[in-house]
Formats: sequence, structure tokens, C-alpha cells
Amino acid sequence: MQTRRETLKRSALVAGLLASTGLFPQYAFAYDKAAFEAKSLADVLKALGAGAPVESKDVLIGGPDIAENGAVVPLTASTTLGGVKQILILVEKNPAALVAQFNVTDSVDASFATRSKMGQSSDVYAVAVMADGKAFFAKKEVKVTLGGCGG
Repeated sequence: MQTRRETLKRSALVAGLLASTGLFPQYAFAYDKAAFEAKSLADVLKALGAGAPVESKDVLIGGPDIAENGAVVPLTASTTLGGVKQILILVEKNPAALVAQFNVTDSVDASFATRSKMGQSSDVYAVAVMADGKAFFAKKEVKVTLGGCGG
């Protein structure tokens, strides 16, 4: 019978072997530092190599009209467009505008939900970045009564 210590040791060894052979998906570790540190919608799209965004009725953003607690604001983003590469959720007045980035293929339903911190009332954007670099967005104003980003 194995002890807990032996089991953990063997598990770590197997994980190390898998990582060294490249069997862990590399895209799972992807992180676009420039995009997540950008301060505005235009800067985020520039960091991701996308063009100027155009408003579209095929991109939907959901969230509360008034968020009582800015520390946990539920947001949703979805699109019916085909050929979407990424779905982005941005909060305009946050210190870092990009809240979430979802990489999408045509075999995935482009509908996502997450929670975000919001320090103050702001416009929230859902942006669909297409494979050809075009960007389409939807915008919603969310009013925050109690700030979550240091407020």
C-alpha cells in the first residue's frame, strides 16, 4: 500500500514528464500581457492585432443595469457571427480594461459568462474579433453603487 507522500511524489514525476514532452496543451498557458495591461478598447485591439471596432447587433453583452457590489459583477458576452477567433469583455473605466479573453473556434458556441470587478460605473464592451482581424462590438452601461476596485 502506497503512502500519501509516495503518491504525491509519483504524481509530480508523471506531471513533470508530461510537461517536458509537450503533452500539456501550450495554449492553456497562453497569456497576452500587452492586451491585459492596456488601458483602453483601442489599445487592447491594437495589442491583439485587430482593426478598429464596428458596432454590431450580432454581438450581445449582458449584465445588470445597476450592480450593488462592484466586486462581483456578472457579465455575459455572445455572438451569432461565424468565423470568430476571440470574444473579449472589457470594462472601460477599470485600471486594466480587458477583463476576459476567450479563444473560439467554429465548433464552439460563442457564448460566455464571467464575473468582474468594477471600481465605478462604466461602459462594458463585448468584442468579437474575427479571423480576418475585423472587430465587432456591443456596449452596455453598468452603474455600480459600491466600488470593487479599491473603492
